[in-house]
Amino acid sequence: MSNMALANDDLVLMPNFPMLDGRNGSNRAQGHVRQIVADTDVEAIRLWLAEFHNSPHTLRSYRKEAMRLLIWANQYLGKPISSLTREDFLTYEAFLASPSGEWIDLSRPRRGPDRRLFAGPLSPQSIRQTMGILSGLFGYLVAAGYLAGNPLVLRRHRKKSKRRQQASFERYLDQALWQSVLEFIEHMPTQTRRETQHYERVRWLFRLLYGASLRVSEAAQAKSSDLVLRRGNWWLKVVGKGDIDGDVPISDELIADLARYRLFNGLSAAPSAEEDTPLVLSIGGRNDRFLTSTAIYLIVKVIFRRASKTVAETDPSGAAILLQASTHWLRHTSATHQADAGNDIRNIQKNLRHASIETTAIYLHAEDDKRHAATTGKRKNGTPDPT
Repeated sequence: MSNMALANDDLVLMPNFPMLDGRNGSNRAQGHVRQIVADTDVEAIRLWLAEFHNSPHTLRSYRKEAMRLLIWANQYLGKPISSLTREDFLTYEAFLASPSGEWIDLSRPRRGPDRRLFAGPLSPQSIRQTMGILSGLFGYLVAAGYLAGNPLVLRRHRKKSKRRQQASFERYLDQALWQSVLEFIEHMPTQTRRETQHYERVRWLFRLLYGASLRVSEAAQAKSSDLVLRRGNWWLKVVGKGDIDGDVPISDELIADLARYRLFNGLSAAPSAEEDTPLVLSIGGRNDRFLTSTAIYLIVKVIFRRASKTVAETDPSGAAILLQASTHWLRHTSATHQADAGNDIRNIQKNLRHASIETTAIYLHAEDDKRHAATTGKRKNGTPDPT
């Protein structure tokens, strides 16, 4: 794989293979007004990636997929990106399901130009995600007047059944397991200043993600001035998926948790309207540095993993769930608990900033609980129903 150098933050094509740079690709648009100045595939991909500079997690994921395809097309097919056909992508899908040889060589480093690109075969779900990302790339290049067509628009899309779609979204913690996580956090070590700083940040982070139903990127970007007091009620302004603005109701309890966290870090209890302090501070309490989405994700994963060990003896199934849990599970957990508490589905839709109410409806489990209880004669708390 030494024919291509991959810098940590960019794509660089070695100059001794001009036939693979895409200038003369068979799918290059002819006679169109170009919207970008890129002349090569790498330059065009860079411009596409630049569109996601405000979403670090998305940028890393998209860069990885673009690099994989670029290297595979150049080295496996001997083609530039701008010459790929629908048949080539069918071959690529098969390759992703079963990469071999140097592509998964464990002796290769994890970084650098000779890096190992695959840990092993991709799952069907990961392949679908990869092809979706690449379809977005090619759609962009067509719209930009760089390519003549997108070979991935011909790809067959299998529509999930409602049952499979619902099952894929049931990633949440029930009330008992959520309380177990909160209890684990309350028993985290606080013997040193560093441990106490970590405990206070974890305590606040979990409550923020859950209480405001935030995506991890939204939590990473949230700042104190996003909190607005209207008619005696606190709201959090959020710029979510697709740069869509929304606002989320914030409870008095969560505001009290924020005040505790701020006071611990030497800030005033209540934020000012002009304050740009991150809602989640660095471990040392610096108010001029935002955490990345990846950092928040890893903090939450570690806590879930440690909490799973604590509950394993009394709740093995709950421990298994916690091992799978991540930041997005807290968003799902928040929505599910709101639905269980009787909050109107239209309110939950607005709180989660869903475009479709059908997406929100997957969190409604109360009817299933009632049906299960009626069928098995068991109350929700596990005791037999005398009726």
